[in-house]
Amino acid sequence: MFDRRLITHFDWTLLFAVLIIAGIGVLNLYSATASWDMATPYYLKQLSWMGAGLLVALAVCTVDYRHLEHLAFFFYGVAVALLLYVILFGKTSMGATRWINLGFFNLQPSEVMKIVMIITLGRYFSRKGAVRGLSLRDLGGPLLLLGLPALLIMKQPDLGTSLMLIFIAGTVVLFVGVRRATLVSLALMGLSAVAGGWFLLRDYQKERIRTFLDPERDPFGSGYHIIQSKIAVGSGGFFGKGFMKGTQSQLSFLPERHTDFAFSVFAEEWGFAGCLALLLLYLFLVIWGIYIARRASDHFGMALAIGVVAMFFWHIVVNLGMVIGLLPVVGVPLPLFSYGGTSLITTMIGTGLLLNVSMRRFMF
Repeated sequence: MFDRRLITHFDWTLLFAVLIIAGIGVLNLYSATASWDMATPYYLKQLSWMGAGLLVALAVCTVDYRHLEHLAFFFYGVAVALLLYVILFGKTSMGATRWINLGFFNLQPSEVMKIVMIITLGRYFSRKGAVRGLSLRDLGGPLLLLGLPALLIMKQPDLGTSLMLIFIAGTVVLFVGVRRATLVSLALMGLSAVAGGWFLLRDYQKERIRTFLDPERDPFGSGYHIIQSKIAVGSGGFFGKGFMKGTQSQLSFLPERHTDFAFSVFAEEWGFAGCLALLLLYLFLVIWGIYIARRASDHFGMALAIGVVAMFFWHIVVNLGMVIGLLPVVGVPLPLFSYGGTSLITTMIGTGLLLNVSMRRFMF
């Protein structure tokens, strides 16, 4: 029987924060693509995906998140199978094979894998926590669970999503607790992987890193995106140029302004003041997610909430770092802001999990 206390404890604060950010994102998308001649404008598509995502988030709330603990490895197997299917039969676009064509929708399994990895690690650590902190041996299982999908996603190739998966898993591991000696060992392993990984990168990925270090080396080629993005962000000044009055976006100097560089459009039109307001909204979303994790009634719920917060946090940090030139361009969208159906649905599933944990915090 449905417990009425679930409605009483519904987290309206979290839902309103998500809807406000998503609403600003739709307005920004309208401005960024207003000059494009399309049968169905991107902002209307984003609105439809937002509506679908909201329904998915509410549906996730209706199922007790504890049931996910028993299905975690089943979900993991299905997600890995989808990643394998992508490599063998997936849709190729712009040199990358990342999507499964479902007719009405292009599914990106690597996005789904983020949620699945959060659930799987939550299940693993809820049963295998260590009182004195995790040793390197304790991390053998999680590293295997992470390594397989990360390598499959790299194969597509999709460096950005693979890094996001690693960051999310790393945050969950740190939350569970790691011994100091283990942290040192992992740091040394990470440095070795970075040094050796250079030789595994594709030419365009190496070029992105070179461009990050020196955008001016090829201002009309590989450095064009980041140079135009920095111009857009800087030209916004304190109060911005006004809605739909940004020259970089409206005159089409800024590439990918509806996806990876959506924040650059916003910064040019609303300036420092607008960016500060948006960042405060994102900060509130992250802090509220941590608050939900602290109030969770069990270890699995805490791990789920921390994993979702990590997914939000790292997407925000990496995307903003990209658009202002602090990080290489790796194709990471800004949550609830960049255009993209699978990305938006994934974000809303994460929101549904946070709502789920928050609603059931009183149930033991």
